[in-house]
Amino acid sequence: MKTISRRATIGLAAAMLMIGSVDATRAASIVQVSLWDKGASVEMPMGLAYATPGIDLSKATMGIKASPGAAKAGEVTFSVKNDSKDTVHEMIVMYLADPSKPLPYLDAENRVDEDRAGDKGEVSELDPGKSGTLTVELKAGKYLLICNVPGHYGAGMWAEFTVEP
Repeated sequence: MKTISRRATIGLAAAMLMIGSVDATRAASIVQVSLWDKGASVEMPMGLAYATPGIDLSKATMGIKASPGAAKAGEVTFSVKNDSKDTVHEMIVMYLADPSKPLPYLDAENRVDEDRAGDKGEVSELDPGKSGTLTVELKAGKYLLICNVPGHYGAGMWAEFTVEP
C-alpha cells in the first residue's frame, strides 16, 4: 500500500512540474523600455520620423530604447521608464502593416494619427522619472514603439520592435 501511495505522490509531483513548465512557456515576454532625451533646453530636430528617406538618427535628441528588441508572439509586457529629467514622454505600440511605409501623420498636430496607425496599447504621459507597464497580446510581425507627444515622433522618438512566431 505504501508503494502505491508513493508512486501516486511521485506521479502527482511530476504532473505538477509539467503543468508548471507549460505555464512558464506561456508567461509574458518582458521588455525594458527607456524613454530618453538630452534635456528640454536642447533643440529638437525634425524630419526624423520612421521610414524617412536618408534619415540620420545620430541627430536625434530623444529616443526610445527597447531591450530586448524582439519577443515571441503572445503576451508581451513592456516595462517603461521615462528617463528624462524634465520632459513628459509616452510609449505607444504600433503595428506596421507595411514596414516600408511611414505611419499616417497629422501635420497640423505634429503627431501620428493613432486611430489610423494601428495603436495596440500605450503607457500614457509619464512624468520625468516615472514608470509604467503595458501588457498586450501581439502576433508575429513588425512593430514600432513611439512617443506621440507633439513633435517627439518627428524628432526621432521611436524604436523598431519585432515579434517572432
